[in-house]
Amino acid sequence: MMKLSKSWQQNLAFDAEHIWHPYTSMSDPAPVLPVVSAQGVMLELADGTRLVDGMSSWWSAIHGYNNPILNQALIDQTQKMSHVMFGGLTHQGAIELSQKLVNLSCENLQHVFLADSGSVAVEVAIKMAIQFWFNQGKPEKSRLLTVRAGYHGDTFGAMSVCDPENGMHSMFNRILAKQLFAKAPDCSDDQSITDFTEKIKANHQQLAAVILEPIVQGAGGMRFYCPEYLQQVRKLCDQFDVLLILDEIATGFGRTGTLFAYEQAGIQPDILTVGKALTGGMMTLAATLTSTKVAHGISANGGVLMHGPTFMGNPLACSVANASIDLLLESDWQQSVQSIENQLKQELAACRELPAVKEVRVKGAIGVVELHQPIDIRWSQPRFTEWGVWLRPFGKLVYVMPPFIIKNSELKKITDAIYQVLKACV
Repeated sequence: MMKLSKSWQQNLAFDAEHIWHPYTSMSDPAPVLPVVSAQGVMLELADGTRLVDGMSSWWSAIHGYNNPILNQALIDQTQKMSHVMFGGLTHQGAIELSQKLVNLSCENLQHVFLADSGSVAVEVAIKMAIQFWFNQGKPEKSRLLTVRAGYHGDTFGAMSVCDPENGMHSMFNRILAKQLFAKAPDCSDDQSITDFTEKIKANHQQLAAVILEPIVQGAGGMRFYCPEYLQQVRKLCDQFDVLLILDEIATGFGRTGTLFAYEQAGIQPDILTVGKALTGGMMTLAATLTSTKVAHGISANGGVLMHGPTFMGNPLACSVANASIDLLLESDWQQSVQSIENQLKQELAACRELPAVKEVRVKGAIGVVELHQPIDIRWSQPRFTEWGVWLRPFGKLVYVMPPFIIKNSELKKITDAIYQVLKACV
């Protein structure tokens, strides 16, 4: 039980009555913890409790919190301009960031659209694919093929390519665009790529693009799959003249051990989305990158891309993103991610012996413990807090995606907490 001041008790009472948190009920709101500061990998609560953050604020704060370099980039930019519209104007931060993204990504990706968030980046990617074919005189190529167990965001275009049955958006299926879904990637069974092959072969004349999360399926189930599957998808897209969109919003900027997950397959997408860690979790920003083929295909005959967010290319966000990318590249991030992976493999292995646990899997700086049954978050959350860590399980999954700067002792505190809480899980 937290010992809070009267003012904080009042704050939380107002929060419970009026503020809608992600994926929660207003009639029966789940308790929330009041954070007053964050430093490194630690969150400090209003009662002085300190928690090791195992979530990187939904996978974005790869450098941890309150990094002085990112702070200074933000301060410096506020002295110049906090925002300026991107329609008809440009600025140095957006130019530098776009240069970095073009240089860091594969040779095929030469054009950058700076979006507000991951979901918006996916919306833009879908629009790019559909507008490309429309401008080629093939408006019938307007559907997407994806795989089950995927997640691409909460806006309507993005929801249409999330898992249609087991995903969080199934209630909207009647009004979402009707996309095509192949079996979830499973490299231990050839049936998944066979099913994908059959679907793209039978439907390619109406397909604008395939959209996938490369190597790691995130919020749809934290599933990992082999690079060979991705290689075969790329070949099939080429064979049947379908664009390939890769969603690296969760995996981009080192999370899986390479700067982008698609590098592990040695392929190049036609369109790429990035976000989350783009700014080190400090500002909301995302980007959609595409090839000259797609960009010029959309732009032929006077065509323009039909999207333009008010805060597109925000100078504050761009300045922080530039600093974050530089900070990452100047660090030994590969070694840090490898060290996290090794420690997670070693220390989460004990969870396999627990009755509640179905499977343990680790990829880069991602550790996942899958249970046989969904975990009760109202039961588990206070117990993780008692062990001094911040984790946010969902469904049958307890997972950790820590900042890259986490120390061995801090990560061990997380893995110990996972074991102890799941040991008590019945």
